[in-house]
Amino acid sequence: MDALLTPAFGTVVWATVAFLVVMFLLRKMAWGPILTALKEREESIAAALNEADKARSEMTALQADNDRLLQEARAERDAMLREAREMADKVVAEAKAKAKDEASREAENARQAIATERKAAVAELKAEVAKLSVTIAEKLIRTELSGEDKQQALVQKLIDESPLN
Repeated sequence: MDALLTPAFGTVVWATVAFLVVMFLLRKMAWGPILTALKEREESIAAALNEADKARSEMTALQADNDRLLQEARAERDAMLREAREMADKVVAEAKAKAKDEASREAENARQAIATERKAAVAELKAEVAKLSVTIAEKLIRTELSGEDKQQALVQKLIDESPLN
């Protein structure tokens, strides 16, 4: 067992030579391409991370633009709705005022027409009453003054009643 723990000088030399040859071969054939591939992989990962950061910042900028545009659209919509409400209220108020004016005008026209008709009716009634009064008075006078004595008595009575005396 002691022989396994103490190696022979030739074994150490040949093991060292074999190790150096394997190291040289690995360096020439494996480590160069592996290191180059690792470096390329590292660069591609870094580029992908940079692209992802750039895309993230662009997405943030786009999101900010979208939010800004959305806020502008909402503000514009609110302004349009407010303007439409104001316009509708104005149209309704104008229509009410116009209807009220028209109703007042119609009521005034009706009052004037009623007053005119009333005056005409009163005038016609007065004329009719006067006509009837004249007819009645004429008939009464004819019957009253049919005789000479009655005529003389009426004349005397009118003279007595007159304020000139």
